[in-house]
Amino acid sequence: MKMEPFRMEQHETNGQFVLKLGGELDLAVVPQLQAAVEPYLRRTDLAMILDLEGLVYIDSTGIGIIVSILKTRDNVNAPFFVRNIPPTVRKLFDMTGLTGYLKEEAGA
Repeated sequence: MKMEPFRMEQHETNGQFVLKLGGELDLAVVPQLQAAVEPYLRRTDLAMILDLEGLVYIDSTGIGIIVSILKTRDNVNAPFFVRNIPPTVRKLFDMTGLTGYLKEEAGA
């Protein structure tokens, strides 16, 4: 199986911080994702949106960082959404029970 490098695009617009992820989200790149979200984690003035459309693989550390983001945003009453969850990633979210905790937003 050919590995697809992790990609991340971020922008702030219309009261939203959107982080578009692609490739493989695993142990090696979690620190990169953590660094990108850290300045926005506790900002209640912005909705945080993870766009997962380009994600082809996620491991347990990738799921862990999403859970961590979800918990932190929830603790400070800040909006957090995911969108464009690929079928393979959704299956993993379903198996781990994460789907029930995520708020989905229609893709843009």
